[in-house]
Amino acid sequence: MHCLNIEMKARCNDQQRIREILRSQQADFRGVDHQIDTYFVVPHGRLKLREGTIENHLIFYERENSAGPKKAEIMLYDTKPESSLKTILLAALETLVVVDKQREIYFINNVKFHIDNVKELGYFIEIEAIDDTEEMSEEKLREQCEMYMKLFEIQDDQLITHSYSDLLLNK
Repeated sequence: MHCLNIEMKARCNDQQRIREILRSQQADFRGVDHQIDTYFVVPHGRLKLREGTIENHLIFYERENSAGPKKAEIMLYDTKPESSLKTILLAALETLVVVDKQREIYFINNVKFHIDNVKELGYFIEIEAIDDTEEMSEEKLREQCEMYMKLFEIQDDQLITHSYSDLLLNK
């Protein structure tokens, strides 16, 4: 599956306030996912295997490293827990880094929210305005992302430019 995201990531010191706002907006809570993301060395973009209690995917994506809402081109392949895919990837590719996190997952229509506790990094909020139908414009997705940033009162100094993998590598 291919999709276009406009997404942002920010440090979050008050996750309870974010939960309350999401509840007030009648967000659909999908659960808490313990995710292990294994990133592999690739010539361009990012390739990771996500192993979770809810989400399991092989994910390739390209995204610029900038603060605030940014475009991400994503390709997802649904995987099964306990498949041999990880063994194959580990045999064929060098591991770059492993990200271990607890992730609360919420949705409002096509917008996905993550409240993350990332081992060794701390607490974050992510907003992903997602188009997997090729029916929404990049501009509309950006507007959605910015609207929720304002609702959550995310400040510029909270914004994160890089992926969790980059943050761990630069620690």
